[in-house]
Amino acid sequence: MTLPAPPVKPDPDYESTEQELREDLAAAYRLFAVYGMTDLVYTHLSMRIPGEGHRFLVNPYGLLFEEVTASSLVVVDAEGKAVQETSWPVNPAGFVIHSAVHMARDEARCVMHTHTIAGMVVAAQEGGILPLNQISIGFHGRVAIHEYEGVAADDNLSERERIVGDLADKPCLILRNHGLLTVGWTVAEAFYWMWYLEQACRIQLAAQASGAKLSLPPREVSERTVAQFTTDKTKGWLAWQALRRKLDREQPDYRS
Repeated sequence: MTLPAPPVKPDPDYESTEQELREDLAAAYRLFAVYGMTDLVYTHLSMRIPGEGHRFLVNPYGLLFEEVTASSLVVVDAEGKAVQETSWPVNPAGFVIHSAVHMARDEARCVMHTHTIAGMVVAAQEGGILPLNQISIGFHGRVAIHEYEGVAADDNLSERERIVGDLADKPCLILRNHGLLTVGWTVAEAFYWMWYLEQACRIQLAAQASGAKLSLPPREVSERTVAQFTTDKTKGWLAWQALRRKLDREQPDYRS
């Protein structure tokens, strides 16, 4: 196999076109399916698109993540209502959490939400993410928690304010008794946070299942470690290029 040319780090201020964002988001849906982070046709990955007004890309309601393509993504407004012609419905209620975060934080251009087994189990634990491993320690001080208030829907709009308040300026949120949520300037960044948040949850479940006494580093070590993990608008870009190449080889129709 011929090796690809080494990727060039992107300009952090580059503004992607709508088509580029569609392909990135469709790739994320396919990768969530590949790595077992889906919940049938439920949960959402959304992306703000350029231009005036509040417009976002989201999955058509009823498609499996493995079926999503760039052209099938639907443009919705802040209320989750389609603002383009589409033969597939959208799920406004499912977009409630996404909309709240998108509207409150300009840098939260991409929002990802999952209902994975590992994520839901940790969301049911009082301690949140435990500093059990270098991956887990990387989330020290970067994961917020929102207490469960029932199914997030537009009949409880005040919860949107509390979700935003709890998330504050962090990239990750544990929705207690519900699941996980991450945000990013790009699809690559939001995917990076979700991938490793999911890994931290899986590590935690495996460690707890072992029955062995768990070793936790001192707080000052966690603080020093997390400071060594850099964060900027291009976070996750290198792995994302590799993942896009994987899809281009195995599922090139995601671009269509």
